[in-house]
Amino acid sequence: MEIKICGIRREEDIHIINKYKPEYIGFIFADTWRKVTPVEAARLSDMIAGDTKTVGVFVNAPYEEIYEAVNTAHLDVVQLHGDEDDEYIKNLNVNCEIWKAVRVRDGADIPDINGVDKILLDKYAEKEYGGTGKTFDWSSVGRINTNKPIILAGGLNKNNVKNGIEIFSPVCVDVSSSVETDRIKDEVKIKEFIDTVRK
Repeated sequence: MEIKICGIRREEDIHIINKYKPEYIGFIFADTWRKVTPVEAARLSDMIAGDTKTVGVFVNAPYEEIYEAVNTAHLDVVQLHGDEDDEYIKNLNVNCEIWKAVRVRDGADIPDINGVDKILLDKYAEKEYGGTGKTFDWSSVGRINTNKPIILAGGLNKNNVKNGIEIFSPVCVDVSSSVETDRIKDEVKIKEFIDTVRK
């Protein structure tokens, strides 16, 4: 089971990452208080000591913005977390994995998406594109209409992640706000989350 710690933005965060070695970290390039620049992401990436891969999170970004971040920060994955459609994805020319977030409405089916490597499930919120720290109603999900690997996100924490894994059999779980205290990544919470998943 792979783990992604998202919203990395400080040197202190990388020190924690190097200690507990999740498979992925996420840099947010969308407009939020967690946003980093490509140059900042590159500097933090250079501090990674192990095999942790880097994911860039974008929301309805122009292609040029994505290309700059991929090339500057040497991203391993581009995660599309907005309203990007099939045409947008087809014309996105990057030499790395592409993940697409699906914002799941309670009771809705989960669609397949062409041209991506993995599908990330997050909670639908009308005016937000993720980072809500809330789960969607796992018990009400309709048909899962894809054979692509699933990443589970949205409100995961050490208390509910085991249940989410049992329901969705994801290849990866993605966490951010629940491993923070006062908007700062919390080493104890990260360790507890990672330990719980790896057990």
